[in-house]
Amino acid sequence: MAVRIGVPRERATGETRVATVPAVAEKFAALGAEVLLERGAGALSHVRDEEYTTVTLVDDPAEVFAADVVLKVDPPTPAEVGLMSRGTVLIGLLQPYTATESVAALRDGGITGLALELLPRTTRAQSMDALTSQASIAGYKAGLMAASLAGRYYPMLMTPAGTLRPAKVVVLGVGVAGLQAIAMARRLGAMVEAYDVRAVTAEQVQSLGARFIDTGIDAEVEGGYARELTDEEKAKAKEIVDSHIVAADAVITTAAVPGRPAPKLVTADVVEKMRSGAVIVDMAAEGGGNCELTRPGEQYQAPNGVIVYGPLNIPAMLPIHASDQYARNLMHFLTPFIVDGELELDWEDEILAGSVLTRDGAIVNQTIKERIEGPSAPTPAAEAEAASRPAVEKDDGEDAADGSARPDEGGAS
Repeated sequence: MAVRIGVPRERATGETRVATVPAVAEKFAALGAEVLLERGAGALSHVRDEEYTTVTLVDDPAEVFAADVVLKVDPPTPAEVGLMSRGTVLIGLLQPYTATESVAALRDGGITGLALELLPRTTRAQSMDALTSQASIAGYKAGLMAASLAGRYYPMLMTPAGTLRPAKVVVLGVGVAGLQAIAMARRLGAMVEAYDVRAVTAEQVQSLGARFIDTGIDAEVEGGYARELTDEEKAKAKEIVDSHIVAADAVITTAAVPGRPAPKLVTADVVEKMRSGAVIVDMAAEGGGNCELTRPGEQYQAPNGVIVYGPLNIPAMLPIHASDQYARNLMHFLTPFIVDGELELDWEDEILAGSVLTRDGAIVNQTIKERIEGPSAPTPAAEAEAASRPAVEKDDGEDAADGSARPDEGGAS
């Protein structure tokens, strides 16, 4: 029997994206799957129902959620989870670190939740990486927003009235979003400087024609992530970076840490030293913001005239391409598991095993499980094994025997 794929209309405030587009729906149909699409699901992405020529349009969302596989952009509400049957496969950006009520509902409902945020960082997974595709769009848009809010030209202009100097833009964080923000500001003619605690990103910054702010500190760890800086390193880096921020016409911040509040990179006292009319676009507003004055979802003007904007759900501001890229990420994720029109999940597959959030009435991802349910009590067998081990003393300043990092070296800054 052909697998049924359900695509509901997104109902979260401000959400404009849809989980599949006509071209992707056609590919699912070619695999032998049946796609059920809620009417109007693509309206806010400027896709009309009649453009979906290979789907079955339905009016009742309950019929969509009753499908074998449900594709979503945002995590489902508990009410939406209640429309799904036990064993239903849900794939999407499930926000496992913050949408705890939704995750608990998925667990209690016996839903197999596959969170794209948990996707392994491998070469094979690149085509499925929704975080990257959406961050790229967000960085592009943030670059445009900063230019739009700035009360000045970006490029250098020579006019009969005189020469106008180019705007100076500072980008904090050189990940996917930061690189796109840098590229956009450079295309618009601005002088761009960028900072990241990972010194290896200097080459990427320079390849875009921007200048890397070198603090002499490298915090990169295995996997391309960044460890947390020591207090001494933070003080040194802040002094250097702050001097560039106060001279900027626009600052774009991009530092977000999954499951943790966004680090404060721009303090109130630094904003006070910036010139009137300067702009800060805080891409980490959903995590509390990288700027101390950020008001999530609002555009705020500080007493000294600096504009601080904390936009939410930036990818939804470019719904056409955001939906297209997201739908293709889902297609690449799901296609290997549709064989002769039927769903065949291979739990030995590294992509599937790494992305599973909930399954068979349990939260499978241990990190998320402990965040929601608390640390698991050790089993009697584990306690007996621990008791049989010889005691080993270790100085507080030494690395653990298993090679794990010291507390001051764990996580991103």
